[in-house]
Amino acid sequence: MLDKLTCLSRSAFFWLSLIFIGVSMEAVALYYQYALDYYPCVLCIHIRIWLFALIIVAIFGLFTRKHGCLSKLSHLLTLVVGIGLVERSWKTLAVERNWIVDSCSMDSGLPNWFALDQWIPSVFAPWEPCGYTPELLFGITMAEGLMVFSALLAATAAVFFALQFRSARSS
Repeated sequence: MLDKLTCLSRSAFFWLSLIFIGVSMEAVALYYQYALDYYPCVLCIHIRIWLFALIIVAIFGLFTRKHGCLSKLSHLLTLVVGIGLVERSWKTLAVERNWIVDSCSMDSGLPNWFALDQWIPSVFAPWEPCGYTPELLFGITMAEGLMVFSALLAATAAVFFALQFRSARSS
């Protein structure tokens, strides 16, 4: 079982899947924004940035999957992205459920040297304050779906990162 997981973690399929998932999630967010008029808040924009980072890391991982140290680095970066997504998704869910009271401003909080909200405002500019997320399917809100996805990503990334220190044996 561990050998199969190790092979999967080093496969092009894994990295291509992450690219596909990241692009799909960005596309869904933009569909909700422009077709359904559910505008993003600051936390939603932060999640979009983490998803953009996931796509970039997955592209890096795809090209470095056969290079020992670089492959380990790409898996470590995937874990970092997963943890970042968990944190932002939890905060979004907590604000939505009133578990925490947050004063979400309309300022993205990005530094001038990384002003995605100014460079690509159609994707990264917040349009409304935090407080709710739209319903996806079966009564599941976007915040709940993001929380599940990000937890699964972080757990998978942690396992796959650990597997990079194990030699693959053919079975």
